Amino acid sequence: MPAVTGLNHITLAVAELPRSVRFYRDLLGMTLRAEWPEGAYLEAGALWLCLSSDAKARREPHPDCTHLAFDVAAHEFDALAERIRENAALWRENRSEGASLYFLDPDGHKLELHVGSLESRLAHYRANPAPGRILHDR
Repeated sequence: MPAVTGLNHITLAVAELPRSVRFYRDLLGMTLRAEWPEGAYLEAGALWLCLSSDAKARREPHPDCTHLAFDVAAHEFDALAERIRENAALWRENRSEGASLYFLDPDGHKLELHVGSLESRLAHYRANPAPGRILHDR
């Protein structure tokens, strides 16, 4: 059966493109790969992020927990998290397994800096069973 094989790219609507490029490039360390008057492409590992200029971009976070989580190496977490704390608003305290920092970009997109993987999360759940949580093997 045909199946999705992964995430191709993420597009975020932004109110001020230069400000958002600076945030993702200079603060988070993504590589700027292309830019044009209405947008930009940035890269972080296998992630392809598109920033799209949109006058209707939200300036406040959505009220739910929807967010994007970015990988960071464990040995780099503290330094990057400190830099983010100094430059971005936080939206949630870490309640998950592993090191995480929950922060907002300039347009109110909810982001997370996370150390770990799906496998480490599932291992944590196996070690800490909870009522109603069902883990599925491949």
